[in-house]
Amino acid sequence: MGSSGQTVLQYVPSPASVSAKVHPLVIFNICDCYVRRPDQAERVIGTLLGSVLPDGTVDIRNSYAVPHNESSDQVALDIDYHQNMLTSHQKVNPKEAIVGWFSTGGVIGGSALIHEFYSREVNNPIHLTVDTEFRTGNASIKAFVSVGLSLGDQQLAAQFQEIPLDLRMLEAEQIGFDVLKPTIVNKLPNDLEGMEATMERLLALIDDVYKYVDDVVEGRTAPDNKIGRFLSDTVAALPKLSPNAFDKLVNDSLQDQLLLLYLSSITRTQLSLAEKLNTAAQIL
Repeated sequence: MGSSGQTVLQYVPSPASVSAKVHPLVIFNICDCYVRRPDQAERVIGTLLGSVLPDGTVDIRNSYAVPHNESSDQVALDIDYHQNMLTSHQKVNPKEAIVGWFSTGGVIGGSALIHEFYSREVNNPIHLTVDTEFRTGNASIKAFVSVGLSLGDQQLAAQFQEIPLDLRMLEAEQIGFDVLKPTIVNKLPNDLEGMEATMERLLALIDDVYKYVDDVVEGRTAPDNKIGRFLSDTVAALPKLSPNAFDKLVNDSLQDQLLLLYLSSITRTQLSLAEKLNTAAQIL
């Protein structure tokens, strides 16, 4: 009650520290499920698996689609399929638990009903949305939690509130993401092509750092102490090697790699020759 005796309509706040981190495998899996969806299905929904990190971040590492039917006023999930898939996944990785659910597209009316089901599976589930139709030209990926709307002591409805979502990737994940991101992939790059692409990206990042430092020195950009300390720590972490020592290290490593390739080629040739001799002996 307010001071005037009227009941106050208010939101029940969600934890302010809630944030999520999603791995690229989850995004590709969701897109693959959308491509393989039934003809009559407008969107795909499914379960998110992962864990909660010590700092409270929800780490989303895996997912699987759940068959469903939905109309304007009701949603039917295949709960048996959901439970069977969950059991199978946890046999492979027992540390992964339900952390929320995903859907392609945005938040619609039926999303509240699905979120209510997952709220019975886990406290404060994450709702991840992936725009698989690229309506804005890019794949819009967002994460939400449910915020309760109450009238006095009575719970009326729930509202989806967007939370921070971390899409940063490791170097190996970034390379794989860049390869699979185009609509058509003719072939996977070999080791040299992958290294070349990595070096080009590294040189582009170094050029960006040079430009930022020059802009700060010339007064075109306001200095940021946090970025300055990060750059200082990065430079300090580099090993101090003379050009000659660095060249020798690279050449030795390259020679070791070439030797491994030569030995593996000899092994393949020997196995092929032994197989042909064995086949000829059986015929004779």
